[in-house]
Amino acid sequence: MNVSTWCIRNPIPTIVFFILLCLAGLFSFRAMKVQNFPDLDLPTINISASLPGAAPAQLETEVARKIENTLATLQGLKHITTRVQDGGVSVTAEFRLEKPTQEALDEVRSAVAQVRSDLPAEMRDPVVSKLNIAGGAVLAYAVQSSKLDTEGLSWFVDDTVTKALLGVRGVGSVARVGGVDRQVHVILNPEKMLALGVTAADISRIIRTTQSDATGGRTDLGGAEQPVRVIGRVQSAEELAQLDIPLPGGRKVRLSDVAQVSDTIAEPRAAALLDGKPVVGFEVSRSKGASEVEVGRGVKEVLAKLQAAHPDLTLTNSFDFVQPVQEEFDASMTLLVEGGLLAVLVVFLFLRDLRATFVSAVALPLSV
Repeated sequence: MNVSTWCIRNPIPTIVFFILLCLAGLFSFRAMKVQNFPDLDLPTINISASLPGAAPAQLETEVARKIENTLATLQGLKHITTRVQDGGVSVTAEFRLEKPTQEALDEVRSAVAQVRSDLPAEMRDPVVSKLNIAGGAVLAYAVQSSKLDTEGLSWFVDDTVTKALLGVRGVGSVARVGGVDRQVHVILNPEKMLALGVTAADISRIIRTTQSDATGGRTDLGGAEQPVRVIGRVQSAEELAQLDIPLPGGRKVRLSDVAQVSDTIAEPRAAALLDGKPVVGFEVSRSKGASEVEVGRGVKEVLAKLQAAHPDLTLTNSFDFVQPVQEEFDASMTLLVEGGLLAVLVVFLFLRDLRATFVSAVALPLSV
């Protein structure tokens, strides 16, 4: 059967078919995600092992080499890259592209589980995860306030900003950069502890058992079952300072008698600077499969509402990877339209026939 002849003799089904194709194409085009790079699922696995306080030489012989030896037996392995630093080892296993990512992840987990008994007992369990290319930050902001100090601004970012941005469609994570974390310090007095016969292990055990939340089973109350919880009874550093420490012989002493308790901040491990001044920043990462343009639009709308609700805040865009993607997309659409118009013009200049030019002008967007 000649398809062209049938289409000419039956124009209505042909026109309807092309209209359906155009509608499906427009719908698919609008549903496509605008991204700088496509979401690739590469068979690359990361293994992170942490042993606080260990030197790189110790980690190389006791951890890194053992993990490398067990990974070397896996099928389809291409490269192994290891980075050793103080207190931590990071091993990256790259497999060949034809290797399924989930299969590679399962094999690496099994290999690490087999060698776990040969690793140091005090080492934390290794974390095995696959490489996520879409996990990079697309937006970063610096936050300043005329009312809040660094501690209050850090909590504002961790609580208010993070909860608001995680509600945006396509946002994968929000990470704070710089700032400080709240921490209660208990500085022991060795002389008083020695005089009273108290050890640091005793105080640590009492604090840990006192300030703990745990389940306590169930109880019958009014003919119905109610869950029971054990809730830590210390609500502030002042209450912690009044905690009773049992002594040998049935005596007790308060924690404030053998230690100095203060509600302060932890030692900063990172800093964020804007024009040389310390600020609190945060980075926004998109989830896999999300559009960077849609994520950037949603994040900016939420931050505009937060700015209106808190006039004392100053939000500064540190870097923006969304704007270049939007500009490249707009430029591609412009070139697509210009290319179509030039193609129609070339057909007219060479054929000098309005009918043939009209056919080409109609067929070109239909083909696209």
